[in-house]
Amino acid sequence: MAQCFALMGWSLPVIESMQKLNKPFVVVSFSDFEPYAKENNIPFVAYTFDEWSDTSNSLDLAEKLKPYNVDVAVPLFEETVEWAGALNSIYRDDPRVLNRAFLFRNKAMMKRKALIGGLRVGLFEEVYNREQVKQFMKRLNEANLQVANEADSWVHIKPFASAGTVGHRLLRSFKDIDEKVEDSDFPCLAESHLSGREFSCEAFVHGGKVRFLNITEYVKLGYSNFVPEGHYLASKRPLIHEKVQQLVDIFGIEYGMIHPEWFLTENDELGFGEVACRIPGGHILELASKAYEFDALAAFVMCHDPSLTDEEVNALFPSQEFEPKNHFGNVMIYPHKNIIEKLEIPDELNEEPYFLNHTLVPPLSTQKINSREGFGNHFGTVNFKGEDPDRMTELLQHYENVDFYV
Repeated sequence: MAQCFALMGWSLPVIESMQKLNKPFVVVSFSDFEPYAKENNIPFVAYTFDEWSDTSNSLDLAEKLKPYNVDVAVPLFEETVEWAGALNSIYRDDPRVLNRAFLFRNKAMMKRKALIGGLRVGLFEEVYNREQVKQFMKRLNEANLQVANEADSWVHIKPFASAGTVGHRLLRSFKDIDEKVEDSDFPCLAESHLSGREFSCEAFVHGGKVRFLNITEYVKLGYSNFVPEGHYLASKRPLIHEKVQQLVDIFGIEYGMIHPEWFLTENDELGFGEVACRIPGGHILELASKAYEFDALAAFVMCHDPSLTDEEVNALFPSQEFEPKNHFGNVMIYPHKNIIEKLEIPDELNEEPYFLNHTLVPPLSTQKINSREGFGNHFGTVNFKGEDPDRMTELLQHYENVDFYV
């Protein structure tokens, strides 16, 4: 068993899970959180993650963690992935642990590794200016055998290391390149559009093997999802499990949890989108915890511990025979207007049998909504619970379009 876990980042739900397990941990995060940590007796080391220097590096951080006997580092958020990788390279005396962490933080490197390993990926290139994006779209059009007056092939550009949809732009034409792309977008990754149904997995890995697999049904990316998956994706679970294990093997992942996103075509082909190794957005692990009746956040942390036995790993998860009784889903709510004055909960929501609760908070006064980067910060969630995944899908689609803030 690990002597002490370093939780890289700040997450009260993770801290609470570790306290319930009574496992030793120390939180490593920005100094802004230190007063709260001290007030609540949470072991804490203040550290700045957004720079590498003579006084801010993994060797320096490892020294600061020695009094806590830390021997396992766990990345909670995107910006701490390489820091955890660097620390675990020291703790395991294995430099490849850091190299694997860079795979998760550089989308171009990630795509190349997936391609070399035999996964189905789209066309992609690193680009440094608008002209290179145009040349990429031109080559993509040629590869797709476009003819005169046919619509251009879609191109996505995204930063190498940002989480989620931050900085992500969908370009449907050469005109879009001129009108939507900013100089600040470069350098970035340009990639072709992958067709198929998009969904994510949360694969808990120990000893290089997938020990538990959650499949999250995306109703609308960045807005709504539910767990476990609906009937169609459930029927493809053996194929999905096989591809996730292949990804684990290709990347050499030994411990922790990965969050890959896939595109499933009607021909049962799985296209690889990208993969992360930190807590996913959309409250996915909270939904999985409710649906499968286990603590997914605790399992996420504990799977990073190489010293766990198979029996200890198996005890973290529901039995293989467990069948969820209900689906749990949520809609992340974003205001539809630039200025909002109040929160309105429709009567139909309170009367809906699947409605569980919501976390929406009324604005204190008239509030101006800033433009969002990526999907931005949602104002809360509306949560649902029910047996029928088709009904769940209908509800999530409906409430994406309800204007809660007016």
